[in-house]
Amino acid sequence: MAMVCLTDFEEYAKEHLSKATWDYYAAGADECCSRDDNLLAYKRIRLRPRILRDVSLSDTRTTVQGTEISFPVGIAPTAFHCLAWHEGEMATARATEAVNTCYITSTYSTCSVEEIAAAAPNGYRWFQLYVYRDRKLSESIIHRVEALGYKALVLTVDVPYTGKRRNDIRNQFKLPPHLKVKNFDGVFQEATGPAGEEYGVPANTLDPSISWKDVYWLQSLTRLPIIIKGILTKEDAELAVEHGVQGIIVSNHGGRQLDGGPATIDALSEIVDTVQGRIEVYLDGGVRTGSDVLKAVALGAKCVFIGRPAVWGLAYKGEEGLKEVLHILNDEFRLSMALSGCRNVAEINRNLIQFSKL
Repeated sequence: MAMVCLTDFEEYAKEHLSKATWDYYAAGADECCSRDDNLLAYKRIRLRPRILRDVSLSDTRTTVQGTEISFPVGIAPTAFHCLAWHEGEMATARATEAVNTCYITSTYSTCSVEEIAAAAPNGYRWFQLYVYRDRKLSESIIHRVEALGYKALVLTVDVPYTGKRRNDIRNQFKLPPHLKVKNFDGVFQEATGPAGEEYGVPANTLDPSISWKDVYWLQSLTRLPIIIKGILTKEDAELAVEHGVQGIIVSNHGGRQLDGGPATIDALSEIVDTVQGRIEVYLDGGVRTGSDVLKAVALGAKCVFIGRPAVWGLAYKGEEGLKEVLHILNDEFRLSMALSGCRNVAEINRNLIQFSKL
């Protein structure tokens, strides 16, 4: 069967992955309201297409942090790619290098940051960072990725504690014995302690005391741009700008953390309005079509990042499957742009969005 849209890859992955692996990738927190609303929110947004605009030539290129990418879609940080495909994050790195877009590598990758860099030496990569109770762990990985040529740190701020994902608890989800959180291989010495293991590392490893002052701590350790992932309010967007970060990813962690918060596309406008161009604003969560990308860019996102669809592409055919997912999204985005009367990304703006009258 021809793979025509991202849903085709989702259906393939659901059929071919083990139940525990599928449930892990699909999981939302609690009742999954935020996870599902990330998708539904796009369907509530309507476009106002302009016609007779000579769209014979179109250009989907844009820039993030000053680097040109082929279109405004990158790969969000998602854990454990080796569960979906044996080459895991190395396949992800090669696919994103081939398509020329940004890949945010997860701390919880099943290939090391070194293996990922070696797999796609010319790829454009950021690194997603958690802050650990043992700060030396965070420091050491920052120095590793900086030396390897990763171009930004993406500080994930919405996990002081891990959200309650019911199916993972029911399945007693654990990484299979042949896989590890490769970036910390040997660090924890199998010492999971009395609280046990959580997603491949000992429980209670993340530092819940993380606060705004830690942004300054990170800035003292690295020259890399710092992008904060997990902001959903204008108040926190303003604080991010005041603390000198270079970008915000509007994210609710794919609905995997706090259930009942806003869909990310619904939270985007107030954050863009607050930031007023002082730093770049990105978004993840719920992007499944090229017109979703168009809507997010029209509402002020510089780029969107896809999480679960990347894993579905890997499950289908590794590097080739992920390339296919990205090509389909790019083709759909180009078509939606043209049908809306936009010749390039610079022409996409809020006039394209019809706000429903309540």
